[in-house]
Amino acid sequence: MKVKVLSRNPDDYVRETKYDIQRVPRNYDPTLNPFEVPREYTRAMNATKLERVLAKPFLASLDGHRDAVNCMAKHSTSLSTLLSGACDGEVKVWNLTKHNCVRTIQAHEGFVRGMVVRFCGTSFYSIGDDKTIKQWNMEAPGYGVEEEPINTILGKTVFTGLDHHQKNGTFATCGQTVDIWDEQRSTPIRSFSWGVESFSSVRFNPVETELLASCASDRSIVLYDMRESMPLKKVIMTMRSNTLSWNPMEAFYFTCANEDYNLYTYDMRYLEEPVAVHVDHVSAVLDVDYSPTGREFVSASFDKSIRIFPKENRNSREVYHTKRMQHVVCVKWSADNKYVMSGSDEMNIRLWKANAAEKLGVLSHREKLAANYNQKLKEKFQHHPKVKRIARHRHLPKHIYTEAKEHTVMREARRRKERNVRKHSKPGAVPMLSERVKHVVAVVK
Repeated sequence: MKVKVLSRNPDDYVRETKYDIQRVPRNYDPTLNPFEVPREYTRAMNATKLERVLAKPFLASLDGHRDAVNCMAKHSTSLSTLLSGACDGEVKVWNLTKHNCVRTIQAHEGFVRGMVVRFCGTSFYSIGDDKTIKQWNMEAPGYGVEEEPINTILGKTVFTGLDHHQKNGTFATCGQTVDIWDEQRSTPIRSFSWGVESFSSVRFNPVETELLASCASDRSIVLYDMRESMPLKKVIMTMRSNTLSWNPMEAFYFTCANEDYNLYTYDMRYLEEPVAVHVDHVSAVLDVDYSPTGREFVSASFDKSIRIFPKENRNSREVYHTKRMQHVVCVKWSADNKYVMSGSDEMNIRLWKANAAEKLGVLSHREKLAANYNQKLKEKFQHHPKVKRIARHRHLPKHIYTEAKEHTVMREARRRKERNVRKHSKPGAVPMLSERVKHVVAVVK
């Protein structure tokens, strides 16, 4: 004989203390919840609207420079430390937590062209228009002690770019050639040139640490291996690239900021065409930096805005601008993936949130659960037209809005002309070229 007995465990429905939330039993059977999807759609819509309402990305403005900010460097071991160099040769060290300047050095005569912190964080290097490389102690000197560099190297030409090896005491500079230096020597241990007048930027690969890349004045991007005596290969584009940034998680990928208003992500194993072309800027892109996760990067442009791109997307997911911000020259993404720093022509460094609607500070357990739930809802309904329209909408300054419309008209006119030429030519005389292939002139090995 079968006997059915009701069995209830008080732990399932009784609160431990009177301050706990009442436990509500839930049955997830879809037949008992016929309106689950409409209810979730409404919640997703509300979450998307709230995200746009709460999107306040600007955090602080660090002012104190007396000339335009020309370069910045992140500290390799401290999240709250930022270094910046200006066009009057002044270097400042900032405390990002307190939003104040903790140290000022008159480092060079003329522009500070580049800065980098040593991998251990004990010192940093700077280069300037006075043809010198200077190494400075990260610790400020005692009271009354004059600020002096640890080491000074006088070069033969002006240096335009600087980067440090991730694991040992080697650094690279670029100017008329790309030079590899040992910290213990006053002359370069190796120099690379490939019939190029000058180089604008050089970057070490953070994963494959012996590899580096540079942007040259002949519109090319050149790849090097420090273990070789000659450059590896170069890709020549239709317009000049200003700088580049390696993906910190995927060793083969790098993104370059170009004068033709676009950014290009390349796979160094196959340079015949870029992996992705990133559009949206309406003027030359001056700087780019990857997030520490390698999933996104931030770009700075002459059009007075900064944009955040997912690495595989054509369009940006976020655009930041203010009324006072002028041409943005340099940009950095913080090592904790939460903040973006930008330096611009009007002598200010601005601190932004990487996720515009993110709530800063300590979150309670319920807040975390609610944020995660809302995020999943937004991802689930992201392609619904109304949700997509609200999530994508951004207010733009008038000059960016009008120029973007103008560029759209120009692109359409070029496509129309190409179609007409193809229509009135022999079959195969005017081949169909994808947007990615058009910007690459040649690959030289």
